[in-house]
Amino acid sequence: MKSVSTEHLDRIVEFVRTKRERDVSLADVVALAEVTVESLSTFFRAIDNSVYRELSDIAFFITNMKEEIGRLQPNDLKQSRIPAAGQELDAIVKATEKATDTIMGAAEEVMAGDAASPGYKAMVDERMMLIFEACSFQDITGQRVAKVIETLKHIESRVSRFAEAINAADADGYMSDEEERREERKVKNILHGPQLAGQGVDQDDVDALFDKPVKAKAAQDDIDALFR
Repeated sequence: MKSVSTEHLDRIVEFVRTKRERDVSLADVVALAEVTVESLSTFFRAIDNSVYRELSDIAFFITNMKEEIGRLQPNDLKQSRIPAAGQELDAIVKATEKATDTIMGAAEEVMAGDAASPGYKAMVDERMMLIFEACSFQDITGQRVAKVIETLKHIESRVSRFAEAINAADADGYMSDEEERREERKVKNILHGPQLAGQGVDQDDVDALFDKPVKAKAAQDDIDALFR
């Protein structure tokens, strides 16, 4: 930002110095006011330019933010993609339940059948066909899962682009009280759910724990070590 003109300030100082030892007329006051106004005009112009640049930067940032929010397509995500993904997951759950019931029912009938009965083989063949048909749900389920994954990748790419555009950083304390209670309960009760390959507790470690010589009470340290 530009400073007040030194030349004009020198003129003001010189004016006051020469006039302080004698009476000052109205013309002198007017002259001093003119010098002061001329000096301050440069300062105010500098302020105007600086404020204008700051406001222009803010306006550009807001415009860019609006464009990035538009590219995020929040309405499309809220009204179309996320509900569609939820419907696909519901269909997956229902198809899995139906196939499981069919397979378990057929297996129970086979186990309860009389092998000595003349129609046993035909019954077994029929139930096996039912099981094979029920297992075909995996193909449709795989297609539904692929749609859900595609939606998640779409959301991820949009959010990542938006975060990069506004130079966003992760903030502390973003979770609500309810979310913090759920996370604390998961850790305390070891509610991590099924683990991916290579994660969580390895079955060999569990088997090794129980292969040790039987003690009156298993060492708590050995058990705790499995879940660290």
